[in-house]
Amino acid sequence: MSTKKVNLDKMEQVAVHHIEPHRGLQSAPAERIEGRCTVPGDKSISHRALMLGSLTIGRTRIINLLEGEDVRATAAALRAMGVAIHRDSSAKAGGDWLVDGVGVGGLKSPDDVLDMGNSGTSTRLLMGMLASQPVRAILSGDASLRKRPMGRVIDPLTQMGAVIDAADGGRLPLLIRGTGTALPIDHAPKVASAQVKSAIILAALNAPGTSTICEAQATRDHSERMLKAMGAGIETEEKGAGRIIRITGEIELKPVDITVPGDISSAAFPLVAAAIHPGSELYLEGVGINPLRAGILDALALMGAPVSIQNERMEGGEPVADLLMRGPDHLKAVDLDPALASLMIDEFPVLFVAAAMADGVSRFTGLQELRVKESDRIAAMAAVLSAAGVGVEELPDGLIISGHAGRARPAGGARVQTHLDHRIAMAALVLGSVCAAPLAIDDAAPITTSFPGFVGLMNGLGMKITEVS
Repeated sequence: MSTKKVNLDKMEQVAVHHIEPHRGLQSAPAERIEGRCTVPGDKSISHRALMLGSLTIGRTRIINLLEGEDVRATAAALRAMGVAIHRDSSAKAGGDWLVDGVGVGGLKSPDDVLDMGNSGTSTRLLMGMLASQPVRAILSGDASLRKRPMGRVIDPLTQMGAVIDAADGGRLPLLIRGTGTALPIDHAPKVASAQVKSAIILAALNAPGTSTICEAQATRDHSERMLKAMGAGIETEEKGAGRIIRITGEIELKPVDITVPGDISSAAFPLVAAAIHPGSELYLEGVGINPLRAGILDALALMGAPVSIQNERMEGGEPVADLLMRGPDHLKAVDLDPALASLMIDEFPVLFVAAAMADGVSRFTGLQELRVKESDRIAAMAAVLSAAGVGVEELPDGLIISGHAGRARPAGGARVQTHLDHRIAMAALVLGSVCAAPLAIDDAAPITTSFPGFVGLMNGLGMKITEVS
C-alpha cells in the first residue's frame, strides 16, 4: 500500500462547504410511541443502485432512492465521471431517479476533486469502480471521513493493478490511478466488511478471468443480489458462517428497475424508541429485512421486544416486510453474541439505548469495527450514556451497560457531542425521550446523512424534539 504524502492544497478546500453552523436539538421525555409510517430508502442499496446502474448499458430506474447527503455525494461523483443521473420529474411520487449507464469500463477521469462528504461507503465502493478503469481521480471528504482508514481497501485494489497514493495512515485525501489491464484476485478479507467485499467486486467486473472473495463471516449481500439481477457473472457459495463469492469479469450488465426498500438501519431508531416506552405501538411499512442486515430484530427479540414481521415479499431481489413493535412492560439485559455484529453494525448505538432501559447489566463485545466508523462509536456512546446518568463501562471492543428498568429514569439534563456522526445524534435523541430531563445534542446537521425528515417523523410518533440555540 502506498501512503505517499500528496499535495493537499486543493484537497483541503473541498470539504469546507460541509462545515455548517451548529444547530442543536433537544429531546424531552415522551409518554409513548404510536403510529404508522415509512422510513427513507436503504442507504446501502441506494449507493449500489447508482453505481451499478452507471455500469450498465442503458437506463436504470431507481424507485425510492434515499435522498440523504451520503447518496447525493455518490451521485455527484458519478456525474463528474460522465454518468447522466437525474430525478424523474414525471414520476407521481418523489424518490424516482434515472441513471443512463456508460458500461463497465466507461467512466472518465473527473476534472476536479471528488468530494465524498461524510460517506465511507461512497468512497470505498468508488475506489473499487475506479481501480480497474484507466482513469485518474482524487477523493476527499469532510473532517470525519478523512480520519477513517482506507488501507483495507487500498491493499487488494493495489494487488489488482491500481496505483493509490493516500495521506498518512492510508487515509483521505487520496489519488487513485486505475488500470485498464486489471488482474483478477483471490482475497480473504481480514475484517468482515461489506464495503471491502463490494469494492473488490466492482473492480473485478472489469478484470479478465475470475476473482474470488472468501469471507470468514458473511456480510450484507446487496451488491451480489443486484448484480445477479443485471446479468453479471457472479456466484455465491455458503461455507460455514462465511461465504465464497466468484466474479467473472468483462461481462455486459443490463439495466433493471430497482425499488429501494426502507432502511432497516433507519427503522432501528423508531423501533427502539417504541421498545423503551411500554404500551407503545408502531407499524413500519416496507422495510428491508435482508437476513445479513436484520440482526437488530434478533437482538430486540432477545431483550424481550420481539418485532412482528408481516406481509413479507420480495422487491427488487430484496426481502421486504412490514414491522410491528409493541412496547413491552420491560426489557431484559443481554450478553450479546459477537457473531451478530456483522448483521447490525450500524444499529449498535441505538441498541445501547435499549440496554440503558433494560433490567440488569448488558454486555456487548466484539465491536472493534465501531471504533473506525464516522466516529469512535464506542467512546462516543459511552460519553452520551454517562452524561445522561446511565452506568456504563467502556471496553476495548464494546460496552457494559447497567439498565434502568425498575429504577428512576436516567437524569438527562445534559448536552452531548455527536462527533459529526448521524447515528450518535439520533441515538442520543431517542435516549432523551426516556430521561427525566431533556437531553440535547450539539449538532443536528449530520442526521441528513442517512435520515432526512427524522425529526418530523419521530415527533409525529410521539417524541418531543425541539431546536435549541
